[in-house]
Amino acid sequence: MFVGIDAGTSLVKAAAFDRAGRELAVEARPVGLELRGGAVEQDAEEVYGAVVAVLGALTARVPEPVELAGLTGQGDGVWLVDAAGRPVRPAISWMDGRAHELVDQWLADGTVEAVFRRTGSAMFPGCPGPLLAWLDRHEPKALDAAAAAVACKDLVFQRLTGAGRAVTDVSDASMPFLDPRTRSYDNGVVELLGLTHRRGLLPGIGDPIATGAASGAGLPAGTPLANGPYDLPACALGAGVTAPGDGLLIVGTCLASLVATTALDLGGEPAGLYISTDRPGHWLRAMPAMVGTAALDWVLRLTGAGHRDLDDLLGASPPGAHGVRVLPYFAPSGERAPFVEPGLRAELLGVSLESAPADLVRATCEGIGYAARHCLEAAGLTGSLAVCGGGTRSPAWTGLLADVLGRPLRVVEGEVGARGAVLAAAGRYGVPLDTAAWTGPARVIEPDPGRAASYAKRYEEHLELLAAARRRAARC
Repeated sequence: MFVGIDAGTSLVKAAAFDRAGRELAVEARPVGLELRGGAVEQDAEEVYGAVVAVLGALTARVPEPVELAGLTGQGDGVWLVDAAGRPVRPAISWMDGRAHELVDQWLADGTVEAVFRRTGSAMFPGCPGPLLAWLDRHEPKALDAAAAAVACKDLVFQRLTGAGRAVTDVSDASMPFLDPRTRSYDNGVVELLGLTHRRGLLPGIGDPIATGAASGAGLPAGTPLANGPYDLPACALGAGVTAPGDGLLIVGTCLASLVATTALDLGGEPAGLYISTDRPGHWLRAMPAMVGTAALDWVLRLTGAGHRDLDDLLGASPPGAHGVRVLPYFAPSGERAPFVEPGLRAELLGVSLESAPADLVRATCEGIGYAARHCLEAAGLTGSLAVCGGGTRSPAWTGLLADVLGRPLRVVEGEVGARGAVLAAAGRYGVPLDTAAWTGPARVIEPDPGRAASYAKRYEEHLELLAAARRRAARC
């Protein structure tokens, strides 16, 4: 069997597949997030322990020999480790907002734009550049104690293999220090961020991804293991999004829009990033909006409902939600795609005593759909669109997204990130797999022409409301 490991933000999963790509079993463990005053941290040992636990449970359930394993996980943030891959402080999540004042300063003085023109990465508070600069100012002893500043999956890879040094892949290195043309770190960007004296913390890059043998923790000793890509490009691989112009929408905690491209355009408004892939000259133009299902989770809790109620709630409110609108920018660090605005916050509009909980839920789902359309248009979508993630478990919401986006959706089910991690590992080790069979959609959802036309008009109104909200955020 083939094993894919996905160390996500709130859930760690391991999935087993047979050679034809059929999903045999999945094991999952939740992991915690600590939120306080804009800071979002995780216990790295808890995350690693969850990886070992799900692997042990999975291999016990499916006692077939493990031919190959691939690893993926959440990107961005900063996971400071010592030479053995053990954390020297709690991991800082990609959702963290403590560096927002620094990003505001860099937006004002042109640093954000200068970095984007060099690397195609528009920094946001939760990415490694601002976080390392913040730590250098406020917790220099933590950086002094660290051997490397890695991403989540890199810590896991080092521990699972017993590797003597930290290593990452070209996808996780893409934000914000990687030159996408040379596929190596741009020391000019390191200097722009005032981090030249911390340059040694950047891990080595296994181009395209690093490989090693498992040392026996969770996986049988000697199992070939590949590190990377991180969860967004891994999902693109798992959904079969590799042809230029084709796109993927991940409706997860993060609302991520990805479009495959062979064109590198470092002009325009700095936003999103270009993710380097396993093929030189091929990138994913990524617009990962900060909040996807997390916004819906908040609204469902507010209304006393749960995910099981979502389809019924969407059916109880018509398109347009009786005039209720939601600008779904709930992240404490603002927004990063398709624009960078650390001060932007969510807004609920058109609510009255006549509004029902169903209206608020539908308006939130519609608002997330508008944000996705904005990101996909900015990323240059011209081809087919695949969709995956927890949000697609709701047939009503998936149909709503097809209507808002005005295009057919190729729904890819199961553990798409873990599937992509296996395909990346197979490519690195030269194991032939039928990619088409591994990445075929479960179904295709067509938009309703009438509702799509109505939503197209409301989308233009959404952009007007968003422009006004951004002006207010910029003044604060």
